[in-house]
Amino acid sequence: MSEPHPSPSAETTPVAETTSVSASTEAPRLVARLRDLFSGGAARSLGLVVALLILVAVGATTAGTRFASVDNLMVILGLAAVVGVAAIGQTFVITSGGIDLSVGSIIGLASVWATTLATQQMAEQYGWWVMVMCGIAVGFGCGLINGILVAYGNVVPFIATLAMMVAARGVAELIAQKRTQIVTVDSFTDVFRGDLLGVPKIAWLMLLIAAVGWFLLARTTFGRRTIAVGGNAEAARLAGIKVKRHVMALYALSGTTAGIAGVMMLARTTAGSSTNGLQYEMDAIAAVVVGGTLLIGGRGSIVGTVLGVLIFTTLTNVFIQNNLDSSVQAVAKGAIIVAAVLLQQRMQRRGVTSAGG
Repeated sequence: MSEPHPSPSAETTPVAETTSVSASTEAPRLVARLRDLFSGGAARSLGLVVALLILVAVGATTAGTRFASVDNLMVILGLAAVVGVAAIGQTFVITSGGIDLSVGSIIGLASVWATTLATQQMAEQYGWWVMVMCGIAVGFGCGLINGILVAYGNVVPFIATLAMMVAARGVAELIAQKRTQIVTVDSFTDVFRGDLLGVPKIAWLMLLIAAVGWFLLARTTFGRRTIAVGGNAEAARLAGIKVKRHVMALYALSGTTAGIAGVMMLARTTAGSSTNGLQYEMDAIAAVVVGGTLLIGGRGSIVGTVLGVLIFTTLTNVFIQNNLDSSVQAVAKGAIIVAAVLLQQRMQRRGVTSAGG
């Protein structure tokens, strides 16, 4: 007797079913990946790049060669560098759920202290690095005091840094006696002023600090702890993170970057003044928020912060080149900040809804 042969349909059915099941599972995965891509940090950064390019196009259209000239673009980079470095430190603080209102005053105090007669005489004797270390030390000290008050004194960050903002500006006025102190150390100006490959040296310095800040926040345990503290401080404490010590370190870091920004201010203006850095804290906070860092903490972006600084600096330059009223400029900045916060809230609600669904 001949043995029965299985029908072709019996052999092909399992393969067809497997293919159908595979296709049905791959489609939702692809959709989920695309959704994550267009709702994540890459999409936010792309949106900021587009906004920056639109501003550049508007500036080139309305102001012509005055805006589009290489010299003007270098001016924008130089202005963005000082605020950018301060904003990088601010990013860490806001990511942890805090805020630092004192960075502008620390910039002023660092620039004044680094240009006192005694400091510049030491710099003439031992080298330009004395002025640099003086500015950084002032920033670190102010930031450390902020951190101790917030972490161990249980003072609300807004109040602690507001007090430092007022006090640091007052100390700068007392030291300088409300006069401008000119940089007389030639070695300092030789190192920090001028261009490197056609780009201001302080812009390269901002790029370097941004790279270090990105690595610290995105690729180290310190950065993960910062995000954890901002997301839920109590949960971070239960997970073994020494929250108080970490918060103190974050404010010290913010003060240090403000001190560096003060030194960069000296390189750009060659003068120390108690008015240096005036209202820079607002520009830094605005750039951080527009860059995608959550005001409530738990998420931060160094790349977004740098793009936010460039957006606001370019916007200011467009207004100046078109001789527009500074009051209108302030209104435009305020509108951008409000729009960014509303967008954050909307995205957060969508995230909560998705998690709940």
